[in-house]
Amino acid sequence: MVPKYVIVGNSAGGIGAAEAIREVDSEGSICIISDEPFPVYSRPLISEFLAGERTLDGMLYRPRDFYQQNAIEALLGQKVAGIDFPGARVVLEGSESLPWERLLLATGGTPIVPNIAGRDKEGVFTFTTLEDARRMERFLEGKPRVVVIGGGLIGMSLASALVKRGVGVVMVELLDRVLGAVLDEPASRLVEGVLREAGIELITGQAVREITGKSFEEGRVGGVVLQDGRQLSCGLVVIAIGGAPRTELVKNSPVKVNRGIVVDRHMATSYPHVYACGDVAEGYDFVYGTGRLTPIWPNAYLGGRIAGYNMAGKQTLYPGGTAANSFKYFGYPLVSAGMVNPQDGCEVLVSRQDRSYRKVVLKDDHIVGLVFAGDIQQAGVAFGLMREGVNVRPFKDALVRDDFGLTFIPQGLRRAGLGVSPREMVP
Repeated sequence: MVPKYVIVGNSAGGIGAAEAIREVDSEGSICIISDEPFPVYSRPLISEFLAGERTLDGMLYRPRDFYQQNAIEALLGQKVAGIDFPGARVVLEGSESLPWERLLLATGGTPIVPNIAGRDKEGVFTFTTLEDARRMERFLEGKPRVVVIGGGLIGMSLASALVKRGVGVVMVELLDRVLGAVLDEPASRLVEGVLREAGIELITGQAVREITGKSFEEGRVGGVVLQDGRQLSCGLVVIAIGGAPRTELVKNSPVKVNRGIVVDRHMATSYPHVYACGDVAEGYDFVYGTGRLTPIWPNAYLGGRIAGYNMAGKQTLYPGGTAANSFKYFGYPLVSAGMVNPQDGCEVLVSRQDRSYRKVVLKDDHIVGLVFAGDIQQAGVAFGLMREGVNVRPFKDALVRDDFGLTFIPQGLRRAGLGVSPREMVP
């Protein structure tokens, strides 16, 4: 059967699109293509897999029979070699090709690997897929010390898993603080204290200059050399400095690309009948009022659903998302969203007590950013106010109080959806 809808990518965006298509079109054929061999799983859970807390079945995002139940042809473990846009065909590795009537690019991101000498040695990994975790697991027997390059979200989730396995961790971050992309400086310092209490050796303001080999086995990782010349011994190196949109399939194509694939509020690209969503697409950011990369799971799923509706003919606008993170590494909860390091013209409200920190960023009496650390109970309410665009002037002084909640919001301003729990922000 010739597929009417072809979806490249089998993660949150691709699944969201397939489900939305089926709500509108129960007959049109759907084909999902992924170079990963697994049924759809929750990528944020790969750290729990590495820690030994979950199996693949415990990570599945949908039941194993999801594809069968929705009459979806799933080509798993199949790589797309290219796309013939004028001919409306996806070319698979091995020269087979598939025609499409509507195409969705939900290809996600790819890990950034800097040009470090020795990066090709055995024992150097990235950490973004289940296969990365499975390959790494085999090298952790004997509990070798691990150098994690990068103090962002990927590095944190990995370090958390390694500590649970009793592995010694050295974290090397180029910036002068960890989580610099998602937290402000006071919150970063609180996290650094938590990391050190967990036994992690933290080195900031440094980069790894070279990955060296073992004395009698040069091809296998034995240590690293930092920019300042310090040498650290280790058995593994994990490069966890972030990801970039996986745009190689649209390189030199008619599809417009900025940092990611440019899409409109229907998640449509600049090429007819081609859509994009998730980490590869610049979806609408309601805080900044423009298209931006916001590579988080909920935005990918919602963007995929909007793309799916439009692919099936149901005109639907993407309401927008923004960068939002809710996590709890080493027992310390944090939430951040929107503009955490504000621009000129913003008003900043802060309260701090011991290991609890709250910050709300306002612009023209509207919340445009927030950071909650330690005590995050009211972060969901603040996020709901930001997402709904509520003017908070009548009660803004209460936003960072310990007891802030829905009761502080005047009855006439309360709307459905304001009481978002931190878990609902980033499921």
